[in-house]
Amino acid sequence: MCGEWLRCCGGGEPRPRTVWLGHPEKRDQRYPRNVINNQKYNFFTFLPGVLFNQFKYFFNLYFLLLACSQFVPEMRLGALYTYWVPLGFVLAVTIIREAVEEIRCYMRDKEVNSQVYSRLTAREINMRDWDFTELTVQQGIQTGTVKVKSSSIQVGDLIIVEKNQRVPADMIFLRTSEKNGSCFLRTDQLDGETDWKLRLPVACTQRLPTAADLLQIRSYVYAEEPNIDIHNFVGTFTREDSDPPISESLSIENALWAGTVTASGTVVGVVLYTGRELRSVMNTSNPRSKIGLFDLEVNCLTKILFGALVVVSLVMVALQHFAGRWYLQIIRFLLLFSNIIPISLRVNLDMGKIVYSWVIRRDSKIPGTVVRSSTIPEQLGRISYLLTDKTGTLTQNEMVFKRLHLGTVAYGLDSMDEVQSHIFSIYTQQPQDPPAQKGSAPTTKVRRTMSSRVHEAVKAIALCHNVTPVYESNGVTDQAEAEKQYEDSCRVYQASSPDEVALVQWTESVGLTLVGRDQSSMQLRTPGDQILNFTILQLFPFTYESKRMGIIVRDESTGEITFYMKGADVVMAGIVQYNDWLEEECGNMAREGLRVLVVAKKSLAEEQYQDFEARYVQAKLSVHDRSLKVATVIESLEMEMELLCLTGVEDQLQADVRPTLETLRNAGIKVWMLTGDKLETATCTAKNAHLVTRNQDIHIFRLVTNRGEAHLELNAFRRKHDCALVISGDSLEVCLKYYEYEFMELACQCPAVVCCRCAPTQKARIVRLLQERTGRLTCAVGDGGNDVSMIQESDCGVGVEGKEGKQASLAADFSVTQFRHLGRLLMVHGRNSYKRSAALSQFVIHRSLCISAMQAVFSSVFYFASVPLYQGFLIIGYSTIYTMFPVFSLVLDKDVKSEVAMLYPELYKDLLKGRPLSYKTFLIWVLISIYQGSTIMYGALLLFESEFVHIVAISFTSLILTELLMVALTIQTWHWLMTVAELLSLACYIASLVFLHEFIDVYFIATLSFLWKVSVITLVSCLPLYVLKYLRRRFSPPSYSKLTS
Repeated sequence: MCGEWLRCCGGGEPRPRTVWLGHPEKRDQRYPRNVINNQKYNFFTFLPGVLFNQFKYFFNLYFLLLACSQFVPEMRLGALYTYWVPLGFVLAVTIIREAVEEIRCYMRDKEVNSQVYSRLTAREINMRDWDFTELTVQQGIQTGTVKVKSSSIQVGDLIIVEKNQRVPADMIFLRTSEKNGSCFLRTDQLDGETDWKLRLPVACTQRLPTAADLLQIRSYVYAEEPNIDIHNFVGTFTREDSDPPISESLSIENALWAGTVTASGTVVGVVLYTGRELRSVMNTSNPRSKIGLFDLEVNCLTKILFGALVVVSLVMVALQHFAGRWYLQIIRFLLLFSNIIPISLRVNLDMGKIVYSWVIRRDSKIPGTVVRSSTIPEQLGRISYLLTDKTGTLTQNEMVFKRLHLGTVAYGLDSMDEVQSHIFSIYTQQPQDPPAQKGSAPTTKVRRTMSSRVHEAVKAIALCHNVTPVYESNGVTDQAEAEKQYEDSCRVYQASSPDEVALVQWTESVGLTLVGRDQSSMQLRTPGDQILNFTILQLFPFTYESKRMGIIVRDESTGEITFYMKGADVVMAGIVQYNDWLEEECGNMAREGLRVLVVAKKSLAEEQYQDFEARYVQAKLSVHDRSLKVATVIESLEMEMELLCLTGVEDQLQADVRPTLETLRNAGIKVWMLTGDKLETATCTAKNAHLVTRNQDIHIFRLVTNRGEAHLELNAFRRKHDCALVISGDSLEVCLKYYEYEFMELACQCPAVVCCRCAPTQKARIVRLLQERTGRLTCAVGDGGNDVSMIQESDCGVGVEGKEGKQASLAADFSVTQFRHLGRLLMVHGRNSYKRSAALSQFVIHRSLCISAMQAVFSSVFYFASVPLYQGFLIIGYSTIYTMFPVFSLVLDKDVKSEVAMLYPELYKDLLKGRPLSYKTFLIWVLISIYQGSTIMYGALLLFESEFVHIVAISFTSLILTELLMVALTIQTWHWLMTVAELLSLACYIASLVFLHEFIDVYFIATLSFLWKVSVITLVSCLPLYVLKYLRRRFSPPSYSKLTS
């Protein structure tokens, strides 16, 4: 019954759907709203959620029970405010902080949800409430466009997406303004791939005269149920009002997923999925409340303190021989010694986190850094694994042509003018070709052969690609005119891969310009403004399996038919004629981090081509094993090809990526690169960024599909040592299915790991596995929508504000503008935050244990009475105005300057062992507290005169002075605010003595007797610790002190 109800309300299992074009009201089920939501809570769950997250910790629950116990008269020890005010303050600080973060998150989501799009609409003529920007009247119905917010888009709406605009929902592509009837999509925010994707509209709707006609036809799309597969789609398009009805199958080529960006033309699509059913949303995990490892450790220490509290209370009652209502006495002692667990610890740590966040935001060395989650800055100081995206994070996704290699000669960026002069000489001297003089004949011949070799290579690069030049109006020249004149300033290149655009832009820079292209022809312009026409006879596109692309063209001026091919060196080596330099030079260029393509050609006679074409057409018509037969026919051409050149293209790295990765490596952080891009591209970037050092081997994990293959490949990998691993997402999936433990164990030993072709959910799974297998802290860095799951799953997510949007940076805990800022964020701010919080927490515990030790001595001396030593304002003032400022000023302390921390990342490695806050350091502080508390109390009892009020005065004053001196002992680098805090606290105490006459005898304080007694007690409690600190610094100094001296 419940399931039926859920299904009726749009919940339950997702189902396939029928979507009528332009008629969202004709829906057969309820669909979610098209809103993006990164918030942890909503209006109703905020308060219960925040309170639950606070009280699920033992620490806070204990204080709540403690405060509630004071409503029972038999248990009351003092005024109610002494328990409720501190607890209320802690909760108020937490609620305000969470509210601020939720409001910021809501505003960021609102910005995305408020983006405006145009919707095609049909309304009656008398409509007045819509802002129609474009009107068409047909058959008595008015059609036009209406501006709608992204959040108001519904399933069935016809949405217009302009060039460079984000696709707001999952849609089927119906029409485009491009003449070639297709459009390119940038998908790197969805799948991390740099290559643009070609998308085709539904043929039936593309043929309609205008976009408004989409509302006049009766048609619908039948689509599969929503799922997470971003690489596939199954559906059908049906037009009912034609005779006979037209039906077309739909695939991924017709789909526009939300989060992608249109790179060419204006497109019209019908919305299929919205909100939580979007492919991009289904590939992201729900945001979780992250709790820092440091907070869990502090929580663990408070449990130990609670154990100590129970033991002390039981001992006190046992020493009374469990007389009378002993169970009430136990509760009274539990309340009396409740200071053992300091409530101010939570306040101090939370305020410390706010200070750390403020310091990070104000750091001028990392401008634009935003702290979106102020609860976990200490995590930054203990990262063991850094998982980074490639595209837009390590690289700029801007390709630069770096090298042309012809075997005997190579041209780099500094010698491109020589290539230009060769091309120029070919096209300017060829027509005249004057007879050479005798003396210069040999040199001219050598020069000519070199020029012709360069020319052949450049021509091959200018022809063998899938790039289309598109002309746009630039304000001076309109589009049609620019296209006719081949206007340079109006031309932009469109292609599925940025590598291809880089190659074509380079041929333009050396004199051979691609000026026109359609399905069947291509035009090049020479340096002499001559137009060369080529007919495209066949095109064999690049695939991941073949790793090469080919094209057969006919030169219109000579009638020559040439087969050009370019591809990866591994496949091209067996296709080109034998040579002795290809393998060596490919290796050299790859080591420099360049993407290498091998370019080759083969001249075909007319008969040869006709024979090939006949076999090719025959193979394409076969029903069984079509792709195999087609590949066999193409391979018959791919033999003994003439090797022309190698090209080297570099994906520009972000600024200072190499030194940053070097710093992280030296700090003991292992870096894994998880990318949706191709294996070759990922490997190149890993080498170029020095993620894999020059002397390290790379093990490329073979593609495995079953358990047996995975077992063999893992055994092969096990035999290698100190070797970086490169693995594809498909192989990773198989390994994790059958050999999860073995694979993770081997991978964690690698100095670097590169996972390519990774789906967003796979990235998150790798993070989760690392956390479970190693128990270490992970940090995920990314810039795209496809990195959000990984960022949210990691212990500490860092988003880089990319060119393609802010999805990752909005979902992250910390947002930076460049990858290089990560070094300083971890080495300086992470390290300082962790060390400061460790010192602060232990000092607050020490402060509370001191007063508890004094209470224990006091009670034991006075026949184990459950009477408080200090009451009312003294007890509240002790942990607030008298000691709060100096203790809290520890958040400004630092052991080394930030420049030293950056210069010696090895200092960071020390923190990975968790030494600043460990059971050992905790025990040392407990012993110090017991020593000082006992010394002060026994000293006061020994030296007091006849009255009890003198004990309080002497012991409390000594306690305050001891705390101030201990802060001074703990500080490593003095800040002027620390000095002010110390003096201010002392002044506050002296000034408040006037109002404390009910606890302290003011006249006694003014006597010399009081002063010498307090001085002696304070000296005995603090001097030994100062001596010990001096001896330790002298004979066993910490690593950082060697750098500062």
